[in-house]
Amino acid sequence: MTKEKIVIDLKDITELRHYFHQYPELSNNEVNTTKKIKEILTGWGVSILPTSLNTGLLAEIKGKQPGAVIALRADIDALPVQEKTNLTFKSLNSGVMHACGHDLHLTSLLGAIKYFKDNQEQIKGTIQFLFQPAEEAGGGAEQVIEKKVLKDVKAILGFHNNPNLPVGTIALQSGPMMAGCYKFEVTIKGQGSHGAKPEKGRDPIIASTEIVGALQTIVSRNVNPQDAVVVSVTNINAGSVWNVIPSEAYFQGTVRLFDEKNAELVKQRLFELIEGIAKAYGQSVEIDWSERALPINNDSDLTQIVINSLSNTVHKPLLSMAGEDFATYQKKIPGVFAFIGSNGSPDAADWHEPNFVGLDEALKTGVNYFIEGAQGLLEYLSEKVN
Repeated sequence: MTKEKIVIDLKDITELRHYFHQYPELSNNEVNTTKKIKEILTGWGVSILPTSLNTGLLAEIKGKQPGAVIALRADIDALPVQEKTNLTFKSLNSGVMHACGHDLHLTSLLGAIKYFKDNQEQIKGTIQFLFQPAEEAGGGAEQVIEKKVLKDVKAILGFHNNPNLPVGTIALQSGPMMAGCYKFEVTIKGQGSHGAKPEKGRDPIIASTEIVGALQTIVSRNVNPQDAVVVSVTNINAGSVWNVIPSEAYFQGTVRLFDEKNAELVKQRLFELIEGIAKAYGQSVEIDWSERALPINNDSDLTQIVINSLSNTVHKPLLSMAGEDFATYQKKIPGVFAFIGSNGSPDAADWHEPNFVGLDEALKTGVNYFIEGAQGLLEYLSEKVN
């Protein structure tokens, strides 16, 4: 497509954003959200491709000229959070809120679809539009990959709004953007006793507190100081009465990092420390380690193509320790992922907070990012195909 000034009427897109914000749905339950998106796309004459996804969908626009196939992705699920904003379009579904701004993502993608449908004759290649379920609960991107929803796609483009950045800001770079996210759960099994006779038991609380302290040495004494790694214990539970030493203690937590080689190192040391300390206290242990999201790592060549295609000034991002499952696609398909400013106020609430506010004005940047990024990728990839 030729480079030209993009003019979009965002009135209808903004109204759609308000609708989706008012009716959020949790991961894997985005039934009405999916239905509404289908209604919109059908009304625009956009093709919806058959998939085996339970929620979410894949749409497609074929250009009039041959070329590569690319995908634009937006997540559509919300969080189990009670909204506490003063927005006139605040959530009407009790206990559920778009507290991460996925309503901004999906309506930005709708805006891009409308533009491409209106300018279909200029498209060189094919654009697929993925409305992904279940990013928050994890497993959404895995569903898409496992069910072979994306076929022949040569590149994938996505973004996440960022309330810490002012509206109009795009932050993007080659390489790392967001951290890999891992979860660990640990159960220490000792022997309970009366609190007055600790010698008759094997106290799992003592073992647990020793382990929690020792886990903080994993980063400080094993990881290269130039690498960013976080190990956090976020929940600990043992016992239920004041005068009895329990037989079990439980804790869980998270690991965040940008280099996958550190994931195996941290996992190995975590298991060694927990099992070793538990054994020293005469107790057994069960450990569950799960991968929630891989580190997002942008393709170098494609990222530069996207940056060159954008009319906005592109800023260097501050890396985020939050996780996002877009990296699952990047394992199979070269991908580019950006941050787009959605607030920027010094006291703006962050992701997952009940006072989170993503501003409507961010839609313009989100829509343009999808349009211009897609144009650049299609030009580049279609030339390579030819």
